[in-house]
Parts: sequence; C-alpha cells; structure tokens
Amino acid sequence: MSEGSDIADWQAPGLGEIEALALAAIAALPGVYAAAARAVVLRVEDFAPEEMLREMEMDSPFELTGLYEGIPLTEKSVMDQPMGPDTIWLFRRPILDEWVERGNVTLGELVTHVLVHELAHHFGWSDADIARVDPWWD
Repeated sequence: MSEGSDIADWQAPGLGEIEALALAAIAALPGVYAAAARAVVLRVEDFAPEEMLREMEMDSPFELTGLYEGIPLTEKSVMDQPMGPDTIWLFRRPILDEWVERGNVTLGELVTHVLVHELAHHFGWSDADIARVDPWWD
C-alpha cells in the first residue's frame, strides 16, 4: 500500500490474482509434478456452480474452496473415454473467507494448500505425499 492511499481504495484479490498464486504454486512443485500439474486445466471462479453444489449436497457455496474433476492418474486406463479434461477448480470467495477467518497464513499459502489438496486427488497422493509437497501442518 502506498503512502497516502485510503483504506476505502482497497480491493479484494480478484480471480486473476488467485489464478496467479495457483500458477506460482504449480511452478514451485517438484519438477515431475509441476509438468504433470500443468496438464490439468485450472479454473478459478467466484463460487462453485449450483449444479456442482447440488451434486455434492452442499447448502452453502462458501463450503467449497476447491474441487478436482477427473479420473486420478492411479485409476486411469487406456480404455477410459475422457468426458473432458482433468480440471481443478478454485473458488475465490470461499478461499478469501477462509483466509480472513484463519488470519495466520498468507493468501499464497492458502491457495497453495487448496491447490495441492486437489492435485492430490489427481495424482492419487497419500497424506504423507501431500505433506512432502505442502508442509501445511509444520
């Protein structure tokens, strides 16, 4: 914030800023994972679509910070007919709300954590695998 700027001029990080944080998190992954993660479509939206929330039986759009859609690499077969690309969704408003509620992590740390959790579904990672990539609990 520059000197003389007014709090009334502050704006919440937008979709582009959340996407930039997610892309930086992907770039920071260990090499083999970064390359594979770049093959997954990244979508950043304010909230999950209504039909997604209904399918997951969630009442509030603030309950869902991210979602992986696809077939995990550990389960893919050459016989699978893809219905669409593997996709990681990040939802800006729930992420921002969680960030404010926590108050003890940076926005980049939280976006990285949500992204890594969704990548874990894609890669078929265990909790130990996740902890090696995202030492969230340290």
